[in-house]
Amino acid sequence: MSIFQRKPLSTLLAESREEGEHTLKKTLGPYKLIALGLGCIIGAGLFSITGLAAGNYAGPAITISFVIAAAGCCFAGLCYAEFASMLPIAGSAYTYSYATLGEFIAWVIGWDLVLEYAVGALTVSISWSRYIVKLLEGFQIHLPVELTAGPWEGGMVNLPAALIVILLSLLLIRGTEGSSKVNSVIVVLKVAVVLVFIFLGWKFIRAENYVPYIPENTGTWGEFGFSGIIRAAAIVFFAYIGFDAVSTVAQETKKPQRDMPVGILGSLIICVVLYILFAHVMTGVANYTAFQGRDGIAPVALAIDQMGTVLPDGTIQPAYPWLNKAIILAILAGYSSVILVMLMGQSRVFYSMSRDGLLPKLFSQVHAKYRTPFQSNLLFLVLVGIFALFVPASVAGELTSIGTLLAFIIVCTGILVMRKKMPDIPRAFKTPWVPVVPMLGILTCLFMMVFLPFDTWIRLIFWMLIGHNTYVFYGSRHSKLGAKSSRKILSGIGIGIASLLLVFAVVHQSQIGWDKNKVFTIVLMAIALFHIVLYGIWYKAIPKSTAENPPMAGYRS
Repeated sequence: MSIFQRKPLSTLLAESREEGEHTLKKTLGPYKLIALGLGCIIGAGLFSITGLAAGNYAGPAITISFVIAAAGCCFAGLCYAEFASMLPIAGSAYTYSYATLGEFIAWVIGWDLVLEYAVGALTVSISWSRYIVKLLEGFQIHLPVELTAGPWEGGMVNLPAALIVILLSLLLIRGTEGSSKVNSVIVVLKVAVVLVFIFLGWKFIRAENYVPYIPENTGTWGEFGFSGIIRAAAIVFFAYIGFDAVSTVAQETKKPQRDMPVGILGSLIICVVLYILFAHVMTGVANYTAFQGRDGIAPVALAIDQMGTVLPDGTIQPAYPWLNKAIILAILAGYSSVILVMLMGQSRVFYSMSRDGLLPKLFSQVHAKYRTPFQSNLLFLVLVGIFALFVPASVAGELTSIGTLLAFIIVCTGILVMRKKMPDIPRAFKTPWVPVVPMLGILTCLFMMVFLPFDTWIRLIFWMLIGHNTYVFYGSRHSKLGAKSSRKILSGIGIGIASLLLVFAVVHQSQIGWDKNKVFTIVLMAIALFHIVLYGIWYKAIPKSTAENPPMAGYRS
């Protein structure tokens, strides 16, 4: 069979109806699903990235950036909702791709989701650490920098970041019912603080801060002007990540056909409204230039300091000095819920890939008591925890957006395929205006991907090369679908990815100058050349008579 063989829809639906101690426990309803989405969406993006994007790229027009990013999310969200109502099973875009585009594309998107959720949780945990340090300093408790920052940020290890990952992973192992209750409490707190910020800040908006609303481009692509608005949209896209994580827990939902669309679209719509109002108030009470530099990472605290009376000397006496500590507490709670949902989504994707034989069986083992995929949780407790100790947030952050945009493009493509290949399959929710909505989703997400920094693309290609190796030497050989194909196809794809990495590395070094540090580029070039030779030898070594693997019948349970 081809590596593009699709997993039978009957098998997917049968898996969604399985019950017993070795299956995921169904505990989630529509309100918990909306809370789950809000818990992941409202967090790192709103409380940090908004300021950086406004100060460095879009100015007051950051509200337009949020609208553009929201448009891409809405198009993708409608496609996600149809899939989730039709295929109520763990795995999100991975499962949807398996049913429509075949095993290899499903592997690509599954591996991409690993990047999105794991790196997203890593990024937020590092930022969580920074805010806990700020909160403690307000109470005159000073933690040593050696224990609160990685080696690239002036310290040795980031213990708070690793600690929050460990605690939330252990909470997930105990079950989604308990963790969703904790998340619901956190969501109420975060939404309340956002509403308070909008309500209190509205009367301190200064019209002069909106002039110019779209700052003139500096002459550098992506710095203000139209290109700045689009780049900011690609960056604040990170702030919307979360509604797709709702679809990863479809198999733990009581009535998935009815409730999944409600959870996905409900959480997304609420956040779109809150984000636009929040950004409008933030850039109205403080000039966008105030968010440039180091202060941009904490835009909410800066904006609150600008809410007050202007004194004769030009300084501002804050009207709500108490609000800053409350905001930091809300940010910590928000970050915690984001990490919680991302780690949950990650483990469910691994669970689905393991059930299909593409990853070792241990990752689909369900805890006898808690009925959760505890092995996956433990794996990412260790991996994300270790990386949180050492990796700076700047290295991890941008990868989350590009990984999510790629996932959205594949999901939108899947709807186009499903409507043509499987038009009669029952759907509790249908994406409206097909093919217009999926095509707009594809084009919008691809448009934003193009505006992301060049080195982010290099990291994505490198990650995909690692994933291709894993599929070739493990996944394709253990697939329950038996979707095996010729070495010619797999080696050709491997050579293509490695060649792309080589080209991107050379072009990137040419852009920054060959007189700059070349160690990173040389390492990437060596890795790319090694893989080109490896896959070339791998293909040449097999006799012609065995170049094609014999077809294997059906999906092996």
